[in-house]
Amino acid sequence: MTTRIVQTQPFPDQRPGTSGLRKKVTVFQQANYLENFVQAIFDSQSDYQGKTLVLGGDGRYFNQTAIQIILKIAAANGVGHVIVGRDGLLSTPAAALLIHRNQA
Repeated sequence: MTTRIVQTQPFPDQRPGTSGLRKKVTVFQQANYLENFVQAIFDSQSDYQGKTLVLGGDGRYFNQTAIQIILKIAAANGVGHVIVGRDGLLSTPAAALLIHRNQA
């Protein structure tokens, strides 16, 4: 995989709450919006080398595309293993269980 560096600026409306970033799909489809948000999360933490990430969503339109983008960013940040919900679907309780069981 080829790593590509894209210069971006913060989006002023990217203020996540306890449930993540709640926005309409069209907002996430803006150029570099999702990528910028996901990379900011990786930048806020450290030592992803070889670690496990649990990934999934609610299945709305753009879920599959978003997952593919996030997988690429995770790989670029050195994540070792990603557990993705079936067809990209993952409820909050299921995610919590997977995080606990896999020490993710």
